[in-house]
Amino acid sequence: MSMVLTKPEQVGLSSEALARIDDHLRQRYLGPKKIAGALTLVARRGEAAYLSPLGMMDLERSKPMAQDAIFRIYSMSKPITSVALMMFYERGYFQLNDPVDKFIPEWRNLQVYVSGNYPNFVTVPPERPMTMRDLMTHTSGLTYGFMAGNTGDAAVDAAYRQLGVGGAGGTLRDMVEKLARLPLKFSPGTHWNYSVSTDVLGYLVEVFSGMRFDEYLRAKIFEPLGMVDTGFWVPSEKLERFAANYRRRPDKTLEVADDPVSGTYSRQPTFFSGGGGLVSTASDYFRFCQMLLNGGELDGVRILGPRTVRLMTMNHLPGGRDLRDLSVSSYSEIAEEGFGFGLGFSIHLGSAQSQIIGSAGEYAWGGAASTIFWVDPVEDLIVVFLTQFMPSGTFDFRGQLKTIIYPAIVD
Repeated sequence: MSMVLTKPEQVGLSSEALARIDDHLRQRYLGPKKIAGALTLVARRGEAAYLSPLGMMDLERSKPMAQDAIFRIYSMSKPITSVALMMFYERGYFQLNDPVDKFIPEWRNLQVYVSGNYPNFVTVPPERPMTMRDLMTHTSGLTYGFMAGNTGDAAVDAAYRQLGVGGAGGTLRDMVEKLARLPLKFSPGTHWNYSVSTDVLGYLVEVFSGMRFDEYLRAKIFEPLGMVDTGFWVPSEKLERFAANYRRRPDKTLEVADDPVSGTYSRQPTFFSGGGGLVSTASDYFRFCQMLLNGGELDGVRILGPRTVRLMTMNHLPGGRDLRDLSVSSYSEIAEEGFGFGLGFSIHLGSAQSQIIGSAGEYAWGGAASTIFWVDPVEDLIVVFLTQFMPSGTFDFRGQLKTIIYPAIVD
């Protein structure tokens, strides 16, 4: 299946300038074998104008990258989950300032870490309860087991690992019950910390809908939007299109981190991670982004209202501050200076602050295998970059692609 492309010049883009994307990726990454392959999509005014598969999707099986390759999008699952939850906001199920324990009663007495180790923690009450907005903006006080921030203590992260919070196995309900036994890293709203918050949003979708999370996404988002290859696992008939995931050996050569055929995605999970569990394609994720850029609608199907999308893509960090001011995370998918956070996305506050070319109000995120996307409403631009290389902070794909793609806008 190949995507129909518009000539770049018809949407105010320069073919010659966009060709630099391939040159850059070949010279900097594919030639030196830093990554196996990549797929870059650039769309403007609702039309895909550039889609370039480069390198290999599976080195071991000698399979070249393809336009319809399926990728692990990891944390690019988060915006999809946030949209799913906001569909219930539009029906009056919750307010952003509602305490989360209104919907998860087991969390009524969540405390904040002071000292100690699991299960013998010294804690204090939070300054205020965790709200729904805290969950959506990662200011909840929750964390990830692989993190070690500089607020609270690594003891909380260690307890997540010990209890298997957010890991494979179990269910979303199991995760919520485990979290009820653990302290927060900080009082909600005081800091930003990348966390299992979005997995909790997936659980809340189950609470509000009465449906299993994966089934809700399929019925209410993926099928209506024509996202035919997005889900939590890859069925056997599609494994042929599933890319291998790579990491570096100590000598910087590539080794397989997750094999497409024998790996975990070849079978249905029980834990449907809204924070990082989805696989998708360039075509599918473009359709999701275009729905957002259209104000919540695509091809006559409305997922959200325009005002809801606008609400989600404002900077919701306290005092309008950026991630640099509030983050205690050792891990993020984006540069922190000049970027705020909305309800599921980073929000660009402007190039003078971030020192990165682009538009104020552009929203974005990335995934652990170095995938990235951004949506720029000012330029009516969508970029989706897919590769499979971990960890995501190794190379600055976003910054480099922005310096190539924005000069290609010539109208």
